[in-house]
Amino acid sequence: MDDRMNKSDKEEMEKEEKATVATDDEPEINYRGWKVMPFIIGNETFEKLGAIGTLANLLIYLTTVFNLKSITATTMINVFNGTTNFGTLVGAFLCDTYFGRYKTLGFATAASFLGLQAIQLTAAIPELHPHRCAAKESGECEGPTAGQLAFLLMGLGLMIVGAGGVRPCNLAFGVDQFNPKTEAGKRGIDSFFNWYFFTFTFAQMVSLTLIVYIQSNVSWAIGLGIPATLMFIACVVYFVGSKIYVKVKATGSPMTSVAQVIVVAIKKRKLKPVEQPWLSLFKYIPPKSINSKLPYTDQFRFLDKAAIVTPQDEIKGDGSPADPWRLCSLQQVEEVKCLFRVLPIWASQIMYCVTLVQLHTYAVFQAVQSDRRLGNSNFKIPAASYVVFMMLSLTIFIPVYDRAIVPFLRKIRGKEGGITILQRIGIGMFVSIFTMLVSGMVEQHRRSIALTKPTLGVVPRKGAISSMSASILIPQFILGGLTEAFASIGLIEFYYKQFPENMKSIGGSLFYCGLAGSNYFSSLLIFIIHGTTNRTATGNWLEEDLNKGRLDYYYYIIAGLGILNLGYFLLCASWYKYKGNSDNTPELELHVNGEKQQSDKP
Repeated sequence: MDDRMNKSDKEEMEKEEKATVATDDEPEINYRGWKVMPFIIGNETFEKLGAIGTLANLLIYLTTVFNLKSITATTMINVFNGTTNFGTLVGAFLCDTYFGRYKTLGFATAASFLGLQAIQLTAAIPELHPHRCAAKESGECEGPTAGQLAFLLMGLGLMIVGAGGVRPCNLAFGVDQFNPKTEAGKRGIDSFFNWYFFTFTFAQMVSLTLIVYIQSNVSWAIGLGIPATLMFIACVVYFVGSKIYVKVKATGSPMTSVAQVIVVAIKKRKLKPVEQPWLSLFKYIPPKSINSKLPYTDQFRFLDKAAIVTPQDEIKGDGSPADPWRLCSLQQVEEVKCLFRVLPIWASQIMYCVTLVQLHTYAVFQAVQSDRRLGNSNFKIPAASYVVFMMLSLTIFIPVYDRAIVPFLRKIRGKEGGITILQRIGIGMFVSIFTMLVSGMVEQHRRSIALTKPTLGVVPRKGAISSMSASILIPQFILGGLTEAFASIGLIEFYYKQFPENMKSIGGSLFYCGLAGSNYFSSLLIFIIHGTTNRTATGNWLEEDLNKGRLDYYYYIIAGLGILNLGYFLLCASWYKYKGNSDNTPELELHVNGEKQQSDKP
């Protein structure tokens, strides 16, 4: 985020973005910058409103309309989210290799619309969902038929296809509209991150309040029809601006270069390391490469052997290797090192995001069995809407962090961002531990009141409603928003800046792959705890009726795992070297063949 952004800066940026970039062989690139943002940000807003408007309350939909048990619905949501997030890796690969971001986004947005429309039909057409379960304390309800479940899964499958293309590409596509060689373009990229997360948070807040209320209190058919309509609008807005977008073409699979380095390094594993590798290793950068030139780093030195020139290696007249599966360049090796350095950090994200998963699943069930009345009225806040406090804390804290905290830290530490990206992520992980500890204490309090004081009725097929006000759940959601403000945003920025330029979409998908791992790990954790505690004298910790279970113990286990994960992350962070700069500051400069080669050891 850039606190220097003001009216004069935007005017300067618009002037600089008019500048064109051309090569001898390629046409000019007309960067429109902020002029195309109404189309891109508008598309993202409507797309997120549509997707989140359905997914925010999907857990309640599965338990109330499809009559699934809580543990079944939770596992189904975790598997769906995990598959959706892992699908981004496939979408990113297809985008970078074959189709480019413009075509991928267009196809994915259309697929998302069809998926949302299919889910809406399961609510609108009685034959596509089970008979509504009568309000009763216990007993089995009629579950969905195979056909009904298949139609629902078809809609969810289309949403997986859509999310697989949209999530890794929409941020990178917006960044493509700015000239990365100008100061205005670089500031525009930083500011775009602001707008990206603002629209994301705005969409979540609207979805978790207005749309969720309509779904829970008016009609599921209408409530699910609104997101489908918004997704259709997103498609229209996206294609209206198609003539003025910068459309970066696919440059072939970036993973081919990664595979070449690994294969060649294995073939040459018996070679002795060279002295002064920053001078002796083979150097070549293709003329049309969009990747920034990287200096030599002394990590993963076994990969250096892929760039050692032997008598058997042939080099063409233009300086490129005759066989890229026998000789790789120092640039290729360093790009693979960037990827290898990021992976340990990514592994720590999996455990961190387990906290976020709980706030969207079991924390909602906590609200279901709490007093959700607004004041003395009979109006009840929908259980899923309490997640909006997570978004509110994120929305409020981001400008405070950007306008007050960052400038203060910048003066003290002399760094552009105030603190490094990894320091920001570490703070978020630390806060996530407190989030789970607070969640456990609140659940312990809710359960105690439910068992010792008069209750407010019974939730069908669950249990008694505790007289504890659901507003006491708000602190854990506020902490969840703060942990996202630090760690989640930091991780996305980290992946974007630390990956080679031709792997930006794959880098963007890495965050969602981490979320996928968290969803699967959370499902595994639920399965283990459910199976283990079900045979103990204390009973199942994750009972359908939370008053009979010990959800607080489950939260404390996640907090303990979070402490171990934070220690692992700190070790990885102390070892990490930022891409392309010896003073640990990421760069976004672009270099092509013919410019001065790096000749000094970093």
